[in-house]
Amino acid sequence: MRSRSSVAVGAMVVAALFQGCATNYVTPGGPANFADIDRPDIRELAARKASPNFPARIALTRVQAAGYRSQTAEGVGRGPFTVITVQELFGDKELQSVSEWRNVAGVAPLNSLLLPPSLNSLDDLRVAAAKLQADVLLVYTLDTLFRVQSKTFSPLTILSLGILADRDARVTATASALLIDVRTGFVYGLAEAMASASELTNVWHSADAMDRKRLEAEKQAVQELVVNLKSTWEGIVKQYAKRVADERLEQTGA
Repeated sequence: MRSRSSVAVGAMVVAALFQGCATNYVTPGGPANFADIDRPDIRELAARKASPNFPARIALTRVQAAGYRSQTAEGVGRGPFTVITVQELFGDKELQSVSEWRNVAGVAPLNSLLLPPSLNSLDDLRVAAAKLQADVLLVYTLDTLFRVQSKTFSPLTILSLGILADRDARVTATASALLIDVRTGFVYGLAEAMASASELTNVWHSADAMDRKRLEAEKQAVQELVVNLKSTWEGIVKQYAKRVADERLEQTGA
């Protein structure tokens, strides 16, 4: 989280760009850094193996930086990252899409009842996913940035609203995801997608209208992420499905 002094400086810079400021809008918190919340040593990382099981049950969760908040959501859990349990981006349409992927037995989001009070690593999420009898954990995060007159404003910055000086303004959201083996922590694959919402001039007078633009960009990014994740999943199934079938055939023969 940025210090109070840096937030104040950001607010002063933005205020200098606009005239007739009427109200403020605070940009949403930052993304979770997967590298920071899952740091096994090299030997442990190399020792991790896939334990595929098809058709697979997928548990889903969104993570953000510690202290994350937005106009519509707030993180759950203490530690280097937080979990967003509100399904404002990965809605019924996206859940249905994932449930229709090849060799998927079902998909379910993690809720707050499954999570520990402190979140220290992805292992904590794997434990929660195991309580759902999930085989794969789909964990994703959003990195949302506002760009105004060639200047990009970081998370939790105060934007002074009023009259936008020109039309050079947009909000950009990048969605990133990992597909993780619940039993071993092995990372099967990853995916990323980006989307932008422009024409902020027309909404710069209202914090609610601004936030609708933010959600528009984030929802588009997640929709594209689901498309890209499907391709990743197809590669995972292609690589491991035959192995699973062969192992079951051996067990039957034995």
